[in-house]
Amino acid sequence: MQDIAALIVDPVHATVYEHGWQSWSPTRVYPLGAAPYRPVSEHRRLMNYRPDRVAPAAAFWGEGLLAVDPGDGSPVHVFAAADPTQSPSIWADVAGAEVVVRADPGTAHRTDDGSGGVMGALARWADDFARSATVGEIRPAPTLWCSWYHYFTRVTEADIDENLLAIEELDLAIDVVQIDDGYQAQPGDWLELSDRFGSLRDVVARIHDRGRRAGIWVAPFLVGHRSEVFRDHQAWLLDGVSAGYGWEQELAALDAASPGGEGYLRRVFETLREVGFDFYKLDFVYAGALPGPRTPDRTGVQAYRHGLQVIRESVGSEAYVLGCGAPILPSVGLVDAMRVGPDISHHVEPSDGDQSQPSQRAATRNGRARAWMHGRFWVNDPDCLIAASSMQDREAWAEHVRAYGGLRASSDRLRELDEWGLQTTRELLRPVPTTPFGSARTGSGRA
Repeated sequence: MQDIAALIVDPVHATVYEHGWQSWSPTRVYPLGAAPYRPVSEHRRLMNYRPDRVAPAAAFWGEGLLAVDPGDGSPVHVFAAADPTQSPSIWADVAGAEVVVRADPGTAHRTDDGSGGVMGALARWADDFARSATVGEIRPAPTLWCSWYHYFTRVTEADIDENLLAIEELDLAIDVVQIDDGYQAQPGDWLELSDRFGSLRDVVARIHDRGRRAGIWVAPFLVGHRSEVFRDHQAWLLDGVSAGYGWEQELAALDAASPGGEGYLRRVFETLREVGFDFYKLDFVYAGALPGPRTPDRTGVQAYRHGLQVIRESVGSEAYVLGCGAPILPSVGLVDAMRVGPDISHHVEPSDGDQSQPSQRAATRNGRARAWMHGRFWVNDPDCLIAASSMQDREAWAEHVRAYGGLRASSDRLRELDEWGLQTTRELLRPVPTTPFGSARTGSGRA
């Protein structure tokens, strides 16, 4: 790192915007004296923060983006990656009335004296970044029903059928029925089914017969140690690199830049396209950017972007692609929608206190702090509406989805919704314009 700025600020009113590495990484505006959120364990750091960096506990640290509002009426300073292929870390150290900023190579520094404080400055920076990254037309997101937050990994083919019929019975404006985690035999074996599913092709046919589109969840760069891919195709994986732990097993990372890894991605997604899926939720994709030895030699970000491009080619330009658990800036220009915070949960606070973990608190905080991305980089996904009576403080979560939700999805067992839950689901499951948050038309984008 090298020093790139020494800023004199008002220590009482100055703020720092610290941007996290991926979807689930904490992102917020801090007063100068606040302690920034950090992972509570190495496991959390690997799977929810930038795994190859350890952020200092007593200084601010942005991944690809950091901004300082001096708090005295002078311009906001934005420090950021020059383009999506760059992934600089940016350090802001506070010493009284001075903020010293250090950064990796590839960091650009600009000042912004426009309106709206930090959020306004970030929105204007994003407009320029999107143009340089050649972001194309941002398509409105379909509305969807997702199996995850009621059934989790125990979802069955019968559960999909039940909710497909309920959508019709309850007259819900849902375009896509999305099968989430649980249909596959193992992470990595995406074309092999668990014993809870008989045929994806048959499920898709029933979805289409009811006039809906079919969506599917895939974690394309994760490979479980119990999978056939891990057992039989070590050459496709990053040698000696852990992608974390989940599904009660160790996880490896697919090397999308290797001939075998790329070929496998193409086979999986070309097959899913042929089966009839045209909505893809790509999850845990941080694994595609993990550092490690690759053939041919590429950085983690280069390999990750290559992998997303391979998936897009395989599913076709008309398919709708949602990123999740994704390195944020390296994904610009490659997905239609992006999860901008941690998973929602039925409880308000994260179970272990880590602000990257499923919870209403973490999801709403990130959703507000990244609102400026909507309509500029992609459609923002705040995560699914949960309107069931079991959802703690469900009214507050529904209001967040109303204010910040670009992609609208339901994830309840629909026939179990009470009157409030059904009415709220009907009201919120509607297409949202791609007009950027914070514009005159939306009136959103509060920090």
